[in-house]
Amino acid sequence: MIACLRLLTALCLAALLAACASSPSSSLGELPRTPDASIEQLLDQAATSKSPEDAALLRLSAADLAYKQKDYPRAARILEQVPLDPLKPAQQVFASTLSAELAMSRNQSKAALTALAHPSLQRLGEMPAELQVRTYSVHAAALEADGQTLAAAQQRVQLAPLLSDQAASANNDAIWALVAALPAEQLQSTGNDTLAGWTSLALAVKSAGTLEQQQAAIDAWRNQHPEHPAAKQLPTALTKLKELASQPLTKIALLLPQEGSLAGVARALRDGFMAAHFQAQQAGQQAPAIQVYDSSRISSLDEFYRQAQADGVQLVVGPLEKPLVKKLAAYPQLPLPTLALNYAEAGQSAPPQLFQFGLAAEDEAREVSRRARADGLARAVALVPSGEWGDRVLAAFRKDWESNGGTLLAAERIAQPVALAQQIAELFQLRQSEGRAKSLQSTVGGNIAAQPSRRQDIDFIFLAATPQQAQQIKPTLNFQYAGDVPVYATSNLYSASGDVNQYNDMTGIRFCETPWLLDSSNSLRQQVVQQWPQAAGSLGRLYAMGVDAYSLAPRLGQLKALPDNRVQGLSGSLSMNPSQRIERQLPWAEFAGGQVKRLPDTPR
Repeated sequence: MIACLRLLTALCLAALLAACASSPSSSLGELPRTPDASIEQLLDQAATSKSPEDAALLRLSAADLAYKQKDYPRAARILEQVPLDPLKPAQQVFASTLSAELAMSRNQSKAALTALAHPSLQRLGEMPAELQVRTYSVHAAALEADGQTLAAAQQRVQLAPLLSDQAASANNDAIWALVAALPAEQLQSTGNDTLAGWTSLALAVKSAGTLEQQQAAIDAWRNQHPEHPAAKQLPTALTKLKELASQPLTKIALLLPQEGSLAGVARALRDGFMAAHFQAQQAGQQAPAIQVYDSSRISSLDEFYRQAQADGVQLVVGPLEKPLVKKLAAYPQLPLPTLALNYAEAGQSAPPQLFQFGLAAEDEAREVSRRARADGLARAVALVPSGEWGDRVLAAFRKDWESNGGTLLAAERIAQPVALAQQIAELFQLRQSEGRAKSLQSTVGGNIAAQPSRRQDIDFIFLAATPQQAQQIKPTLNFQYAGDVPVYATSNLYSASGDVNQYNDMTGIRFCETPWLLDSSNSLRQQVVQQWPQAAGSLGRLYAMGVDAYSLAPRLGQLKALPDNRVQGLSGSLSMNPSQRIERQLPWAEFAGGQVKRLPDTPR
């Protein structure tokens, strides 16, 4: 009976090993494969196996099975029981790949790349196609997560010949998304390999402006690279561009309030929008017809869209009123593509036909974060207004700053001017310094000359404030022994008034601002200011937004299909995020000598 049981056990072990192993070659070793057995059965067999190699193979199979069942912690614990060095090359590649996959399940891209640096990966080309696909895929994902975009694209290029049908198409789209996200300077290549073909396609599309120019660039590239994978099957995003180019925009509805509290804002937006329209007509461009609708008289959005469709409208620009934008965002679908000139609530889902554009202060907070990083700064404190607006700005700055490795040491809400000195003193811990000095005097007796010293770990101040607040803040910083700390601010403090005294009070403050207010040489701006002088001041931001709404209108589909594309507008450099909100990047200036001095751009 015992002999029979031993024979049965031996037969079961042989069957399990046969089920969970394949042999690419005798020198490479056998590979585990998903077996017809449970994790527990595999581990039990591994525990009783007399062959270390068989036991390792069974545990690799069990770990892989746990991974495929999404029990990642258990898979990692099992894999830890398998020593890598005694394994044969195929098993080492398999274990390293599985280790990388588990690391990526924990969002640990560097750990994944470390696992994939094992010497056995040099023989990946000798492995079965299924293992190569897994290894190239996780390697690409890890490199992308680590910010090594071009290297990630190279991994996907190597993966491509192993795929077919839908998987091949999805990989093509992934390669395109990677190379299209690279700045133009990283796309320059003199090679003639497959990756060089991809980068030259991305550069050709990026260098073209309009949809028509981009389509011509794609066609020319395909003629030059007829055998390239992207020429044989265009990425989905470029196919969509072709469709967009064949559907020109001929009529726009401009939906703005002509009465009520927002009528003045709407007038500036409308005048900027129409100025851009007339300039396009004067330049001989095929400008769409514009029909203006009064949103302050709308009783039903459904009725408005029915009327707009009956009028032949293809795109709606507006509304401006936030309650109306929130209503539109609540629709599952919209009858017409719509570029709202305000934003719904953050996080509110929206129909695929809704795009949102505005002068969001959050964009400027993120711009401050980006610029400070580019300038090599790492530790910040913040001064923002009390209230909902200040909370939003601070939250946007904190999220972008900390997610990119920066540290926010402290934040203060600006309330009444009388409290400003106290707030700045608390930010810089001056009261603690004064307390230490008094304590020392008490200990040694008598008077001791002691100047308060501020904390030294602050690299810069993030400031969101009005011009009047900023006028008080910079002198207060000087008084509180912190005048040498750089201040990076949003545009709110810039009045564009030309007030030399105000500018002198803010000497040294750096701030982001719209190109409209920093570049007076723009010809369209000059025409608008000549007709509406108020456009030269802070109201000019609204005129710039109107101009940019006109520029964006025919390019919404383009920005959606090619998220890396930008529109160089007068309210900023414009791009579209995955939520179909237009985001702005802004140029920078500094107050110096009672003037506003434009700062050089930094790499983005």
